[in-house]
Amino acid sequence: MARKLGIALGFLAAGMAGAAAQGWQPTKPVEFVVTSSPGGGTDNFTRMIQSIILKYKLIDQPIVVSNKGGGSGAEGYLVSKTAAGDPNKVIFGTNNAYLLPYVAKLGYKFSDLTPVAALALDEFLLWVKADAPYKTAKDYIEAVKAKPETYKMGGSQSKDTDQTLTSILSTVTGAKFIYVPFQGGGAVGTQLAGGHINSHTNNPNESIGQWKAGQVRPLCVFSPARLPAGPKVTETQGWADIPTCKEAGIPVERFQMPRTVWLPAGTPAGAVQFYEGVLKKVSETPEWKEYIARTVQTGQFLSGDSLKAFVANDDKLSREVFEREGWIVK
Repeated sequence: MARKLGIALGFLAAGMAGAAAQGWQPTKPVEFVVTSSPGGGTDNFTRMIQSIILKYKLIDQPIVVSNKGGGSGAEGYLVSKTAAGDPNKVIFGTNNAYLLPYVAKLGYKFSDLTPVAALALDEFLLWVKADAPYKTAKDYIEAVKAKPETYKMGGSQSKDTDQTLTSILSTVTGAKFIYVPFQGGGAVGTQLAGGHINSHTNNPNESIGQWKAGQVRPLCVFSPARLPAGPKVTETQGWADIPTCKEAGIPVERFQMPRTVWLPAGTPAGAVQFYEGVLKKVSETPEWKEYIARTVQTGQFLSGDSLKAFVANDDKLSREVFEREGWIVK
């Protein structure tokens, strides 16, 4: 009897040790909270990650995707406060997670979020109409400087990434634009193709259709390196043929937006490590690499200290713009 009890206790101890080694795992359905409307960039980002997780069975529980894009994403980030400490609520967004509270009075603070990872960086390009006379980005900037506040720069929303980049561009070059906000990058691209604005700073995938159709033309990319080589988009040019803005004589070396994943504050450290590990595996799959190439983003996995450093630098750069423009809500 004593021997049987000893064996049973041994098996129990081994099972406990195995569970401890395995670490935290979700024990009920997981909700992926998307801080955008269906079909938006953050929605596509989230659903791509969900599909890879399901394909490779990286999470044993069902995953439900819910869109909470109200208030430029604030509705989704508010979950971090209403579900504090809940490891089954995973929030997908961008740098608006930490920038929105600067420009609007919201029901959450950045401290209500726990950073998990960033998996990609959105690139921004300076675009003009295809038949515009400017051959280079510097040519265009010189034309804007010659007639200040007459050229229209379109962008997605107010006090967001596009307007922030426009402010940076104006500050470093002296070119003064009229900034015109629209609802989303698709609308911005249509406005430029129709000649209703003079330029915009859309992401590559937001204007690739108009570039293929010969309606718009990229002048430079706000990245420290040229975009990866790939198939030609037009008969003569592909993404790698576009110079960086610094190459083109515009003193802006980098402006990129991270695609981010968060948990509510107070979430157990084991849960943070679990999701970080899952997302790292996602970023290494061929499906993810194909998605990054197709959407012309820069694949870069950030977590822990590297993510905190990126957020700190991005926050500092953006806050300087917000203060200069008077956007910060007191």
